[in-house]
Amino acid sequence: MDIATIIGIILGIIAVVFGIISGAGVGGFVMFVDIPSAMIVFGGTIAVILIVCPLDQALNFVQVVTNVFLTKKRDPQEIIQQMVVFATRARREGILALENEAGNVTDDFMKQSIQLAVDGTSPEAIRSILESEVAALEERHEDGQNILKAGGTYAPAFGMIGTLIGLILMLASLDDPDSIGPKMAVALITTLYGALAANVFFLPMCDKLKTRSKHERLVREVILEGILSIQSGDNPRLVEQKLNAYIAPKFRVTEGEGRS
Repeated sequence: MDIATIIGIILGIIAVVFGIISGAGVGGFVMFVDIPSAMIVFGGTIAVILIVCPLDQALNFVQVVTNVFLTKKRDPQEIIQQMVVFATRARREGILALENEAGNVTDDFMKQSIQLAVDGTSPEAIRSILESEVAALEERHEDGQNILKAGGTYAPAFGMIGTLIGLILMLASLDDPDSIGPKMAVALITTLYGALAANVFFLPMCDKLKTRSKHERLVREVILEGILSIQSGDNPRLVEQKLNAYIAPKFRVTEGEGRS
């Protein structure tokens, strides 16, 4: 569970609600609730998502949003220490000794990389195969990001469309001055909904998935370089030093600190 995302969304909503209540009072909050405006913004945004994205991607919208909150972030330091353990065993017992380790690994990418090394695949082929896997992963991640990006791009536009509809209806009733103010307020509420949908939900979630994708690529690059280093017969300390280059110095764990 990504607590930071949940806290961020809650704080964003609280900030908006506090601004409304402080200006209009608790009772005035009701005037910011308008079903037709919500239908224009969210219904129109869903329609655009179906137009922009292939049907199979659009239907994964719920799964994409779920991934924003539930995807577990893997620690690169733990991956590095695991690769050092593999390097130690491979140096003592040979690369074939890692075949048993592959059965205990839950990460499919790491399991695949170990199996390729055990099978005697050339370093060039291992790099090509695993880099293709990373590229395919990024494409799948981009599919999910595009759904949220489409929502963030077009929700404000539908907010403006709703506002224009409201203004037309307002101008059509200029003979009734008392109705102009309320209808103008309703027209602007649609713009508010579009801005909130884009800047509190769609775009921040899209950026969160981009950050996750970047982190996942880093983890897989660590695994890739670790396996290639192990296959080449590098000693565990050298493997650790190579892989530590992928993370910030303050997060690095040296051999003495990581294992007793």
